[in-house]
Amino acid sequence: MATGKILLVGCGKMGRAMLEGWLEQGLKPADLYVAEPHPSDLPVPVRQRVISDSTKLPRDFRPDIVVLAVKPQSMDGVLPGLRSFADANAAFLSIAAGKTLTYFAKHLGPLARVVRSMPNTPASVRQGITVAVAGPSVDPVQRQRSDSLLKAVGEVIWVDDESLLDPVTAVSGSGPAYVFLLVEAMAAAGIKAGLPADMAMRLARATVAGSGELLRRSTEPAAQLRQNVTSPGGTTAEALKVLMADDGVQQIFDKAIAAATRRSRELAG
Repeated sequence: MATGKILLVGCGKMGRAMLEGWLEQGLKPADLYVAEPHPSDLPVPVRQRVISDSTKLPRDFRPDIVVLAVKPQSMDGVLPGLRSFADANAAFLSIAAGKTLTYFAKHLGPLARVVRSMPNTPASVRQGITVAVAGPSVDPVQRQRSDSLLKAVGEVIWVDDESLLDPVTAVSGSGPAYVFLLVEAMAAAGIKAGLPADMAMRLARATVAGSGELLRRSTEPAAQLRQNVTSPGGTTAEALKVLMADDGVQQIFDKAIAAATRRSRELAG
């Protein structure tokens, strides 16, 4: 995995998912340091490569790319200690929701080489999807390095319009939570219909997981897969009359995605 030397700043759920993906792709621990003040059960190969913050980085280790995996609310406190790497032309790969290229230019300098991206939590099973946009100072090698790091945990889509990152965050970044909520809602409805609680949850989990795998493997559009399950006048059709009504699930999702998009813009700072 030819990505140069990496400093991973923050190693929570998403940071760890990415780290594990990199190691699976052959990243050498000697090419990495992890800046994380509260490390918890990190992969064995990198446990000796953990520092509490970037000021503890050995002087002979100069990162080619700094991966910012801290929460958006923590970014202000982290960036001042990283400015020297920006001045040395290191690339920065951010996975923080809402933090714009303009924001990073303000904190790291106007010529900072920043890639802004939005992955999602299926990265932990290497089934994530990420949308990324490169700032104007990012060179082809730095973009390729960022692409390799992101592809280690799933698909990558590159865009030129940074404003798309806000609805991307709403749809795919936050999207796994919507799917998990669907499982909860299906199970709760099953219980109300008379199923034992453990059976209802087992059925809901397996149905959503299996349907997702079917969708992943199929070349048919989601609408066609839905139609394939729906017999005219049958039970599925009756349920879809409710879900697809004017006040049904589409209206709810429109409101939810709009709310998440709005919040992503508020986080820009």
